[in-house]
Amino acid sequence: MRPTKQAPPIDKRLMEKVGPRLKTKKALSPELGLRVLSFVFILVMIVIPMIVILQDAFREGFNEFWHQVSLPQAASAIVLTLWTSALMTAVNAIMGLATAFVLVRYEFPGKRLLNAIIDLPLAIPTLVTGVMLVILYGPQQVLGAFLKERIGFEVIFAPPGIVLALLFITFPFVVRTIQPVLLELDQAQEHAAATLGARGWTIFRRVIFPALALPTLSGSLLSFARAVGEFGAVVIVAGNIPFKSQTAAVYVLGAVESENRLAASAISVVLITVSLAVILFTNRVLARRRGA
Repeated sequence: MRPTKQAPPIDKRLMEKVGPRLKTKKALSPELGLRVLSFVFILVMIVIPMIVILQDAFREGFNEFWHQVSLPQAASAIVLTLWTSALMTAVNAIMGLATAFVLVRYEFPGKRLLNAIIDLPLAIPTLVTGVMLVILYGPQQVLGAFLKERIGFEVIFAPPGIVLALLFITFPFVVRTIQPVLLELDQAQEHAAATLGARGWTIFRRVIFPALALPTLSGSLLSFARAVGEFGAVVIVAGNIPFKSQTAAVYVLGAVESENRLAASAISVVLITVSLAVILFTNRVLARRRGA
């Protein structure tokens, strides 16, 4: 019986050259697929709608776009949106910083419940926020009537109601941005400062706050960007009164209902531009913090 001939051995040098390439192709193919999938999803869900509304806003030229934006009612709505969002951002920065500091540095009964409640505005519909504020501060309610009759302070269907609604829905942004930084902050410097005779406020101002300044700023800017386009809560508490409580988002709704698509697109582009600029600046601040 003749012995079977074995196949000639494969050139090892050829395998050493081809093998790594085959492995690289196999390793890169899932990565390439994920990249393409992510790119297509972002393109379809975000980029194309933004391009469409941008094209629609300028379909009759820049002069007509500027005319729609500079109409007295539209300009009033944009200004009201910006200053109420800015006021909310200032309050949010202070109270968000204080709340995050309390949740991280102190132990007290109900801390876990309070920590969970912080995220509640992100979970409930914004329309519910508006309804809650109307029930609490409405002109027919006890508190709302008291504020209006005794001190002349009107909350619902006025700018204060808008600020309260924006505060409620954006409060988690600042708290959740500051909390991780506080948790990772080394307290050795604080103890050293206390040993040298520094008091609580001095330690906070000189040692703690410098590390929290950028997170506070970035969280506040994100809350501002979120507030600029808020509709659900604002449409309930604002009342859509031109030149008094009509925000830009509510103005867009009125333009759509009156079939003035150009005005709706023009104001929408203004809101998108403001929010995008704030987000880009926030990302730059965060990148600076990571590089520091």
